[in-house]
Amino acid sequence: MDEQLVNNLKQQIIDELNLEEVKPEDIDASAPLFGDGGLGLDSIDALELIILVEKHYGLKITDPKKGKEIFQSVNTMAEYIKANQK
Repeated sequence: MDEQLVNNLKQQIIDELNLEEVKPEDIDASAPLFGDGGLGLDSIDALELIILVEKHYGLKITDPKKGKEIFQSVNTMAEYIKANQK
């Protein structure tokens, strides 16, 4: 796993979602981002994450089902970005 990319994503998630009380080291890269157990994000946050990936990495996510897979955790986001970035 690309540690730098994972750390960048953690910081970008904190910045984009205004999670001021959260530090990058507080986010478990393999924990679920949505629901119980992780950051407890909701559907509004999901839209913010889609925008984050488009803005920072130039990747468009148009299929909601694919989005569910991509945004399971910080690690799955990093894997998707690595696999699809040119």
